[in-house]
Amino acid sequence: MVWLSTEHFLLLLLVLVANGAPVLAAKVLTFEPYPLDGGLVLRDGQRLFGRTKTLRGVAASILATVPAAMVLGLGWQLGLLIALFAMLGDLASSFVKRRLGMPSSSMALGLDQVPEALLPLLMVRGLVDLTLLQTALLVLLFFVLELVLSRVLYRLHIRSQPY
Repeated sequence: MVWLSTEHFLLLLLVLVANGAPVLAAKVLTFEPYPLDGGLVLRDGQRLFGRTKTLRGVAASILATVPAAMVLGLGWQLGLLIALFAMLGDLASSFVKRRLGMPSSSMALGLDQVPEALLPLLMVRGLVDLTLLQTALLVLLFFVLELVLSRVLYRLHIRSQPY
């Protein structure tokens, strides 16, 4: 049986912070955000990432996750890696969704959750005691929690869509 330690649950919490901070920032910070793709449209007629992937979101992720990691005793470097690779996973899924012709903020079950949890956890495996099976369990937990929390945030009028 694979056991998850307290440190593993703290990593899961950091992944949730890294991915939730951009959502909260979009609600709280009302200034017009700068899109990471600069509006670039590719040959397929779709934006590179889409209108909702912004510099504000990446900054919010870093500015929330780094201090959270420090407070949890995991170190700022781990927080920075989690934030950067969670955002990279989110950008990768947005890139794929645009290539599939899906609009920004549309739901793609699995594609919306797995990369933004899997990438950061894989990147920190060498810094913490985390097996591949434990990584998979944490990704599965993130998947479930993200779907539940998304509905809660929708009911609280923080998210504009319930997923």
